[in-house]
Amino acid sequence: LAGEVHDPGYKGLLDLLLGDAALRAAWRRAPCTRGGHHSYLGGLLEHTVAVGTLALEAGQLHPRLNTDLLITAALVHDLGKTEEFTFGAEIGISEPGRLLGHVELGLRLLDERITRIPALDADRRLALGHCVLTHHGPEAAPTRRFGSPEALALYRLNALDASVKGALEHGLG
Repeated sequence: LAGEVHDPGYKGLLDLLLGDAALRAAWRRAPCTRGGHHSYLGGLLEHTVAVGTLALEAGQLHPRLNTDLLITAALVHDLGKTEEFTFGAEIGISEPGRLLGHVELGLRLLDERITRIPALDADRRLALGHCVLTHHGPEAAPTRRFGSPEALALYRLNALDASVKGALEHGLG
């Protein structure tokens, strides 16, 4: 899916993230939730791939969407979950996960790396950050609304995968 991104800035960011062996290992290990959808080891990666695939398809159906932004956002939207959980006899919540949550942790992970990508200008950084910030809905945004069609699309695609997987795993009730 990262190979479908052609914008040099977004591609550079994805290459940097995917080139980080420790981050890749955490991405493969983490669950997506503790008791909801994809609540098992490896669930985060499964959900990420599903949302990325839906983003690719949405871009084909709606060619006016910035697919480079949408696919990148789909691949990094839950990146903070790599730091949200602890692992032992049970999957727990880390102290940063409890205090900040995965959205803030993900934005921080991106901010730590994004400055290393000179091709990723301030406008594209802002657009990506907005998508990550609003992937659970616009309530987290200062304006309380979506600032781009890509942010709206990510929100809906994320919810689609989470709700369908949740229904398959836990039923409709």
